Amino acid sequence: MGENVRVRFAPSPTGYLHIGGARTSLFNYLFAKKHNGTFVLRIEDTDLERSTAEYEQAILEELRWLGLNWDEGPLVGGDYGPYRQTERLEIYHKYVNQLIEEGHAYYCFCTKEELDKEREERLARKEMPIYSGRCRNLTPEQIEKFRAEGRTPTVRFRVPEHKIIVVDDLVRGKIEFNTDLIGDFVIVKPDGVPIYNFAVTIDDVTMKITHVIRGDDHVSNTPKQIMIYDALNFPQPKFAHISMILGPDRTRLSKRHGATSLTHYREMGFLPEALVNYLALLGWSPESGEEFFTLDQLIQEFSLDRVAKNPAVFDNDKLKWMNGHYIRKSPLKRIVDLAIPYLQKAGFVGDDLSGEEYERVTAIVKAAVERLNVVSEITEHAEVFYKDELPPLGEKERKILQEPQVPQVFDLVCTKLENLSDFSSESVLEMLKETIKESKLSGRKVMMPLRVALTGRTSGLELYDIISILGKDRAIRRIEQSLQNLVD
Repeated sequence: MGENVRVRFAPSPTGYLHIGGARTSLFNYLFAKKHNGTFVLRIEDTDLERSTAEYEQAILEELRWLGLNWDEGPLVGGDYGPYRQTERLEIYHKYVNQLIEEGHAYYCFCTKEELDKEREERLARKEMPIYSGRCRNLTPEQIEKFRAEGRTPTVRFRVPEHKIIVVDDLVRGKIEFNTDLIGDFVIVKPDGVPIYNFAVTIDDVTMKITHVIRGDDHVSNTPKQIMIYDALNFPQPKFAHISMILGPDRTRLSKRHGATSLTHYREMGFLPEALVNYLALLGWSPESGEEFFTLDQLIQEFSLDRVAKNPAVFDNDKLKWMNGHYIRKSPLKRIVDLAIPYLQKAGFVGDDLSGEEYERVTAIVKAAVERLNVVSEITEHAEVFYKDELPPLGEKERKILQEPQVPQVFDLVCTKLENLSDFSSESVLEMLKETIKESKLSGRKVMMPLRVALTGRTSGLELYDIISILGKDRAIRRIEQSLQNLVD
């Protein structure tokens, strides 16, 4: 690429990391690593009322969990810090003063009431509701008068008139903006804290960012930032605006579509490699046409010219399917260790597992792993082993237990279980095959009543795994209890 690529991800710590933000960080990371560049993490915390240290910590943890380790930023440092905007106020004030001195910005003393009235009047005349510029040419005497009245000014950028700003976007192509439709915009609030468009421009310049890769909700911010670059004689970065992520109803992904934060997906038992793989395919298509990628493989394949202009639709079912694939590819011990907190939360196991208990959990996970799409689903499959009281039988289940062959089958199975010394799944399976053969019944006539007796359900894990994990005494007790219930 010929230049030292430097990109940044700059979240606001006003909430947990959104799926859209996670994808933006991923695309920046992939682009940086593809070009042997630098991935910078910057915290945009100038929203003082909503920003919290807790949210910042959560964002850092989730990025690390995904494997998106930043080269510069909080916790790791770098040559272009500080990396939190609230620690950069002196830097902003230096450039604000320069803009004011050179006539590119000015103090605006308009009150909220005056601005609201002006906006309403312009809308009534069917004009663009942009600022009229009434404070553009205040004399020193007028400024002094306003200050004496106790008015605290904002600082506005003086937008050049009758100018077309052209952006050669690396994803969206050429985009044009007419400055006459923008109006002088605020760059510093009355409390001295810079507005987003000003702070982000100064940050990108002073951190030597070469490529700004972000969501297309920022397209409208781009001309304002370009004007600030030009006014300060700074080189512009290259811009790439990636499409938003939509819900299944093709509206912007939000809480009404379910979980939207990375924290929620992590808590549900999604694996980081599954999320990275799925997020990469939201709006980007690999040349190879493959569907499964490691992070290193994504770095090799990623390119901005294969990022789509059209919005990506978030498909939770496909994400679950992909996560299930990664669960089954993982070492069993990893999934066991991830499953234990869910079993603890459900009250099935205690905080300190004995060796025997850990082996039992391992057996349950091994039996269930082919059916898991998210690790939290383990509790649904494990319930039958930890609760002695089975769920109430429905009409369908009762009819199965009332079939005429059931007492004979149950007696035969209990006898075989009593004589069974090896309770491995393989041994239990052989016993069940023998039972079917000796009873001269179909597999369904044997297995389905047994399943209902042991679990209260007509579907679930393999029956031989269920019997093996329950063990001899509990399995026989449940079968005999079912027989007793039939008599009662």
